[in-house]
Amino acid sequence: MPRRNKGAHLHWLEKRACWYIVWTERGRSRQRSTGTADREAAQVALAQFIQQRTPRSGARDPAEILVTDILTDYSTERGPKVVAPDRIAYAVLALADFFEGYTVAEVPQLSVRYMEERRRSAGTVRRELGVLRAAINYAHRAGRITRVVAVELPERPESRDRWLTRAEAARLIRAAQTPQARLYLPLFVLIGIYTGRRKEAILSLRWPQVNLDGRTINFEKEGRRRTNKKRGVIPIPPRLLPHLRRARARGTELGFVLNVNGERIGDVKKGFASACRRAGLADVSPHTLKHTAATWLMQAGTDPWQAAGFLSTSVETLLRVYGHHHPDYQREAAQNIGRRPQNVRVTA
Repeated sequence: MPRRNKGAHLHWLEKRACWYIVWTERGRSRQRSTGTADREAAQVALAQFIQQRTPRSGARDPAEILVTDILTDYSTERGPKVVAPDRIAYAVLALADFFEGYTVAEVPQLSVRYMEERRRSAGTVRRELGVLRAAINYAHRAGRITRVVAVELPERPESRDRWLTRAEAARLIRAAQTPQARLYLPLFVLIGIYTGRRKEAILSLRWPQVNLDGRTINFEKEGRRRTNKKRGVIPIPPRLLPHLRRARARGTELGFVLNVNGERIGDVKKGFASACRRAGLADVSPHTLKHTAATWLMQAGTDPWQAAGFLSTSVETLLRVYGHHHPDYQREAAQNIGRRPQNVRVTA
């Protein structure tokens, strides 16, 4: 029989010589130091704690609501409605462990400390604190807090410039051809390189989205909410077409393009990493295939407008991240830097 939840109460912790507030949250026992060994002072701290956690109608001051409460609300109410709920869930777990017992008003000072103590990459920490910022904004829009508070984020990391040469791509495809991966892993690599699509877009691709006669692929998933990560409809590159025809002959009309016995592939992360090790490739992930596609298009001198449309990205992003690979990148500026200025008026 489960224990009865006694609610928040005081507990004397002998090894710390201090009173602690103990309570149960989502089935887990939690505790927070009162910072005092005096019983009366501890009772005052307990009363303040209970007042902060007691729900009341209307918006509350950020100093009266815990960070864990707004994270819980955000993950349960907003999480199921986003495209990638797992990302929110992972971020909330990390944030809740650090901000346990702190109020929303304390976030501006603590976010800097979170960046220092969270031993993860700058990109990971930025995403996690971005979830915290979104949760605070969500609570404000829902009328649960009276104002938003600042959440400082680390600088956005530089875009990775890792891409595969054609020789490296050939090695990776050969290394992917193993009995364990059957035929789906080499096909995943080929689709990634020749379409520049993200892993999830490739794994969720079904044969009805592939028009082999019209030679087009519709990466837009029916019922999928539109986000900044566009997928789009593209013509099938000639070098990819025969591989798709052979794969189609082995599959069914309604199944997934990448499958094992008709079942969708859950993830290719482990198999892809093993293939990279066999091919002797370092710092390569499935997302490197997208970088490779964009880089090859730029190196071939493709018109940026055409390349951006094919990759379903903006021309601005394409030029900012991959523009330096284009043979005409800053060529006109380099040629003009040594020319004499024209239409110069000479005055006495």
